[in-house]
Amino acid sequence: MRSTAPRRRRAALSFALVIVAAGAGGIGVAAGAAAGTPARAAPPHPELRAAVDSRRSSCPANLADELRSTGPARQLVTVNARSAATSVALLTTWQRQGSCWVKMAGPWPARLGVNGISGHKVEGDGTTPAGDFGIGPIMYGNGPNPGVHYPYHHLVCGDWWDEDPSSRWYNTFKHIACGSYPDWTGGDSEPLWTETTAYQSFAWIEYNAHPVIPGRGSAIFLHDGIADPTTGCVSLRPSQLDTVLDWLRRGDDPSIVIGSDRSIRRY
Repeated sequence: MRSTAPRRRRAALSFALVIVAAGAGGIGVAAGAAAGTPARAAPPHPELRAAVDSRRSSCPANLADELRSTGPARQLVTVNARSAATSVALLTTWQRQGSCWVKMAGPWPARLGVNGISGHKVEGDGTTPAGDFGIGPIMYGNGPNPGVHYPYHHLVCGDWWDEDPSSRWYNTFKHIACGSYPDWTGGDSEPLWTETTAYQSFAWIEYNAHPVIPGRGSAIFLHDGIADPTTGCVSLRPSQLDTVLDWLRRGDDPSIVIGSDRSIRRY
């Protein structure tokens, strides 16, 4: 996602990542037992509740341990904003040690979409999706590999991210012949190799990925910050971004959790 800055500065990636913001929302898909009736989660079994409460009571109080579920993740990134309307957040990284989450770095200022955070994102709305997401299997960049522990693809002419909701490759990386123009032009597809400031290196945040739903949003990255809001991505200062990307390990099932102060603990 490009940022709201001019093109030459524009911009808009499984550790558990929670982004803490100084002001900003989560994707919820409710299935109803009957049409129009949202499903309600069954109350936790008393023994499970006791186990969770016991774990929390033995861990230092922190945001990561207050999240509803972090699944198998052993690395976490949280992005937390004061309200859903802000484009400013705080990003913190956490490592699981035993049953507890321990802060590794941050909180650092991060930028979000120009229109804040949304649990109901759609293509082009300028919001950052709220929820718990994985990190894509490949990292990318126009700059040299900063030392990541993921496969790293150095971007070249012809590398695009498909943002056309009508395309069969919507919300995926695609390479076409350098100098040609993609057939999928119904959206604001990005020529990644031209975004040399924001995309020195970045990770794909796996929003709208499993499955991909046309029109729900695309190209949500964790990338270099340029001091402006994005059009949906999460951005950090370059040195801080490199620290995060280099720290992530695929074997630790990293996750990133994004939300406002009011909503983030739901995830």
